[in-house]
Amino acid sequence: MSVPTLPAPAGRLTMVGRQVGYWVTVYRRTWRGSVISSFLMPLLYVLAMGVLLGGFVDRSGSAGLEGASSYLEFVAPGLLAAHAMQTAVGEVMYPVMGMIKWNKTYYGMIATPLSVGDVVAAHLGFVLFRVASTCGVFLLVLAAFGVFASVPGAIAAFFVQLLVGLAFATPLYGYTAGLKNEAGFAVVYRLLVMPLFLFSGAFFPISNLSPTLEWIARLTPLWHGVDLTRMLSLGRFDASQALVHVTYLAVLAVIGWWWAVRRLTKRLVD
Repeated sequence: MSVPTLPAPAGRLTMVGRQVGYWVTVYRRTWRGSVISSFLMPLLYVLAMGVLLGGFVDRSGSAGLEGASSYLEFVAPGLLAAHAMQTAVGEVMYPVMGMIKWNKTYYGMIATPLSVGDVVAAHLGFVLFRVASTCGVFLLVLAAFGVFASVPGAIAAFFVQLLVGLAFATPLYGYTAGLKNEAGFAVVYRLLVMPLFLFSGAFFPISNLSPTLEWIARLTPLWHGVDLTRMLSLGRFDASQALVHVTYLAVLAVIGWWWAVRRLTKRLVD
């Protein structure tokens, strides 16, 4: 009598692929609500901060703008990296909370052969898609203003935004997975997103800060993303410094991934 054998468990990529249809449906139903924030805001940011405000800044000369010949060239990479951060943060807060607490989609997913790790990987894949699409549009807008020194630099800057997005998305995914309600989101926006947006070198060199605040700014993931993006945009590539930036962001993304899976497992299974 032959003993029936269980099928071998599918690999992570296979299990993620089985969720593509769900995320395509989600995007088809929700993309209209993100058109303004994702596609129109980049143009408004560039016009307001880079062109209009930049016109006043440029009258004082470009000294102190870290090699940029105009304020537009200086601020554009910072706005791009900040946009990647904001997009990633937005995709792992209310959407994750909703799938746990309100519509309980995650519970239905893990009732199938999908593991928590598969669910997290697919959701973060969708976050990467959102970051890629919004930052891709932002890059096209910036390219029209001629802020990139080279095409390879612009392409490399695009991939940097994916890393910036992951560096924020994974730890904040874990943060959201452990929350009982959405009240904790205000803390993230008031004490993390807004301070980083304003003081991580996007709008002015962090050397203008006090020594203590400058040291703190250098520890933030957004500063690493801004500095690396600006380096590629201006064509002033420093391999050793770039390696530091990439390593920092990659390590944060890996640690965040581990924490996200752990926290969601504890919330749904334990």
